[in-house]
Amino acid sequence: QVQLVETGGGLVQTGDSLRLSCAASGRTFSWFTIGWFRRAPGKEREFVAAIKLSGPNTRYADSVKDRFSISRDNAKNTVYLQMNGLKPEDTAVYYCAADTEYAGISASLRSYAYWGQGTQVTVSS
Repeated sequence: QVQLVETGGGLVQTGDSLRLSCAASGRTFSWFTIGWFRRAPGKEREFVAAIKLSGPNTRYADSVKDRFSISRDNAKNTVYLQMNGLKPEDTAVYYCAADTEYAGISASLRSYAYWGQGTQVTVSS
């Protein structure tokens, strides 16, 4: 079992920055992938970014790759999503999730078996 808790959401203005944190507990291993997903009002949950818990590999959605950065602190079992240049269209509930099986970095929701409860990010114009 893996438990995930997201923190760091809030209400910001266009152009502002936020850093989300995803704290993992339970049985975590270096081959795990931690991903960030988001669900905007009226839309389906979509992939944002992901990182392996070991090595340099990351993956980003095209819509965020020039503005968001994913990183990890293995000592704290925490993955971060640094979001810069926020836009109103980034407004969503952001979830972190763990993929414990796939060797690569999947952007598919179906690959992620464990999910946090989500944190709201609202960007005002």
